[in-house]
Amino acid sequence: MDPTTTHVTVRKLDHAGRQVTAYPGRVLRRDGHTIVLRTGWDRAPLDLGFVVLEPGDRWTEYFYTDRWYNIFEIRASDGRLKGWYCNVTRPARISAREVAAEDLALDLWVAPDGECRVLDEDEFAALPLLPTEREAAQKALAELQAMVAQKAAPFDRRHDGD
Repeated sequence: MDPTTTHVTVRKLDHAGRQVTAYPGRVLRRDGHTIVLRTGWDRAPLDLGFVVLEPGDRWTEYFYTDRWYNIFEIRASDGRLKGWYCNVTRPARISAREVAAEDLALDLWVAPDGECRVLDEDEFAALPLLPTEREAAQKALAELQAMVAQKAAPFDRRHDGD
């Protein structure tokens, strides 16, 4: 990886490796198996029922080449923490100019107070995954839930602002 690259393209892929969306990210940190990016919500407001994503929201996105998930910390434009959206994925592919992750449908929403909500279990169950992939995904979800319970990074950042 070229450590001088300050911007990358993030590619969200479905379970079969097809691109769902792509967007720019600014590199905050690269180390070992991790890249941390700053992105933002630039689409129309989206009410998910447990959070509203709005233009101007600031996202800090954590991708890993050795973990079966990514974590998005979401803050309002005023710095107020809205929560964390965690995607269970195959390990990310990170290069000098690109981050790609294959989404396995299973998600975890973590509210600022630490309350967790598992999302899209039916979609995950319907995916044609290998038994080893299904097991790795379920272990990833359990790892995320344990991290939240332990207030491990990045779930320890409950203060407002960066």
